[in-house]
Amino acid sequence: MSIMKSKLQVLKRSEREELLTVEKIAESIFLAAQDVGGTDDKLARKLAGIVVDRLEKHYGRIKKIASAEIGDMVERVLLENAHYKTAKAYIINREKKRQIEASKRALGVHDDIGLSYNALLVAKEKYLLKDREGEVVETPGGMFDRVAKFLAKAEKKERNKWERKFAELMRERRFIPGGRTLANSGTANNQLANCFVMPMPDNIEGIFESLKESSILKKYGGAVGFNFGHIRPKGDMVSTTSGAAAGPIALMQLINDASEIYLQAGKRRSGNMVTLPVTHPDVWEFIHCKESGTNLPHINYSLAVTHKFMEAVKQNQDWELINPRSGKQVARVSARGLLEEAARMAWKTGDPGLIFIDEIEKHNPTPQVGPLETVNLCGEQPLLSYEACNLGSVNLAVHVVGQNGEAKVEWKKLEETVRVGVRMLDDVVSVCQYPLPQVAKMVAANRKIGLGVMGWADMLVKLKIPYDAPKARTLAEEVMGFIQKIGHDESSRLGKEKGSFPNFRGSSWEKKGYKHFRNATVTTIAPTGSISMIANASGGIEPHFALAYFRKSMGQYELPEVNNDLVWMIKHVNGLYSTELMDEIARLGSIQKVGRIPKKIRDVFVTSMDIDPVIHVKMLAAFQKYTDNAVSKTINLPASASVEDVIGVYMLASELKCKGITVYRDKSRGEQVLNIGTQKSKIKSKNWDPVSNNSLSKEESCPECGSKLAIEEGCKKCYEGNCIIGRVTDEDKLYSRW
Repeated sequence: MSIMKSKLQVLKRSEREELLTVEKIAESIFLAAQDVGGTDDKLARKLAGIVVDRLEKHYGRIKKIASAEIGDMVERVLLENAHYKTAKAYIINREKKRQIEASKRALGVHDDIGLSYNALLVAKEKYLLKDREGEVVETPGGMFDRVAKFLAKAEKKERNKWERKFAELMRERRFIPGGRTLANSGTANNQLANCFVMPMPDNIEGIFESLKESSILKKYGGAVGFNFGHIRPKGDMVSTTSGAAAGPIALMQLINDASEIYLQAGKRRSGNMVTLPVTHPDVWEFIHCKESGTNLPHINYSLAVTHKFMEAVKQNQDWELINPRSGKQVARVSARGLLEEAARMAWKTGDPGLIFIDEIEKHNPTPQVGPLETVNLCGEQPLLSYEACNLGSVNLAVHVVGQNGEAKVEWKKLEETVRVGVRMLDDVVSVCQYPLPQVAKMVAANRKIGLGVMGWADMLVKLKIPYDAPKARTLAEEVMGFIQKIGHDESSRLGKEKGSFPNFRGSSWEKKGYKHFRNATVTTIAPTGSISMIANASGGIEPHFALAYFRKSMGQYELPEVNNDLVWMIKHVNGLYSTELMDEIARLGSIQKVGRIPKKIRDVFVTSMDIDPVIHVKMLAAFQKYTDNAVSKTINLPASASVEDVIGVYMLASELKCKGITVYRDKSRGEQVLNIGTQKSKIKSKNWDPVSNNSLSKEESCPECGSKLAIEEGCKKCYEGNCIIGRVTDEDKLYSRW
């Protein structure tokens, strides 16, 4: 039977309506048949046609039908045609769905847009409005409507039209703005930005003023980045007191302690990024500042290096350390030895990261305003002092159309999403109420936005392209190049419609020949923890962490996740699906050694630790090529990787013109707990097989509280109780992986 559509509208449990199709009913029948060994998809289509004919006769006059009535009719047709085993499997599948719906209702949230249980739970805990008693008072759809209405206030013309488009984009999970925008839009706290950068001058008055101002930003939900490169080194003279300077590391402790006090006061967890130039005399102490793994838990730190430094490493040359107070050389050290020490610490703990500060400054859109000296918490957003950026991500997974080898990128839909997303983020800049006047002034002058992507691994799976294949990197450049092109065009259009950002004169955009440009930057690829869960998408541009795992969110819930695309693909290989196979995948977490799964499926479904580190770097570089700001991505290495391997990653990232790099060596904290199926076992490091790539994803123990940690998109975190460690942002979530 050919695929056809009925005139009946299906009323979903979420109260959404969609057109009834033979294809969807056939799919549900075939998947139930596969559960009991069925292989005839043509028969499933024939039975689905009978179901649709019956439904048309019974409900044709009223034009609408509930999902439950469709299910009842499918059961009846299966039983009447003596497909008893398939009917039983179908009934069991329906019951599973009922249980999921019951679990969702137990959360006390009315799901009006069809979110998964996990997404609904995250929305409830983080974003949905609550009354004084803590009871949820809005639906997920209501949340998106609230955000859309508030952002559309910036539109002087056709406000209702844009409010409708913004809501539609979010409800369809095509584009989701950052967490602060979801949580705070239209509330008493209209601070909508996640990331800020603050100055850190070399005087006591300025230091404590910066400490005060950064604490105010954290009060309203922001994480803060600092450049400590202007701070004089430890022991240096202080002429006004005849004493000696404390140095950058002591001030890092001050920033950390302020965040700890703020946390103990019952406020939101906050994070800090500190960068230090590789020329600073205290660089050795900086590299080792978190070696114990237990100190400075509220601080991320990265070494700011230059291509000149990387060239000195290549040539095994000496490197000058310069006192920032006097500008004079105080020492000469081995450039190679310095990078080796940073690599050794990253090999051991995952920190520090590197930022390539001259590559960042090379792409500074407003050099006439000032230099870019540091980045935000996760490193993907270079900012000027007192600057903020508002982020959001396109869900690439829902921009694929077709199946069974005919899938393709839906470019027209993607263009619409990007254009509306750029306008949304620009409106965020307009309606956001910043807690510091200096921030409000700087943000208004540059109007930076950061439109990024999530669901990249999902898109590749749907297109049946292995993440580690050259074709994937080619597509990465094509997709991000397209997004960048459309994003820039839309910002230019908005500049003509609403006016260019005030610092446009003298900017790189004017020099490139643009007459109008609304935003100093347009694209950023940020971590997507919570928002990717709401979108039911893989995080950022990362590969899948595992094919079956528990996703842990907010330190309280272990949320079971199974890769639906994998199950779907296995069920469409006649005779392959079985509960025993599913159990085996659940036990292993990877399918690379499951020989009965066809190679073409195993090739597509690779996980983070199945992929060569070089490929991780090349994927990062492919996206960076077409991103205004920077890209957040973890470079995963096997447990057996050496310090030299880490150095190799650094050198490659520099050569490929990345703006930053974060590495994580598997099991670098030694023995740790893995969740494998319903069992928990301790798995020790084992040799990495570069052919089978059978190292599994895992989480490490928190040195503060002993709870489990994980690495995602350059972020390590623990959310147990009041504990927090490593690279934490509002958007990041803890993953406990099989």
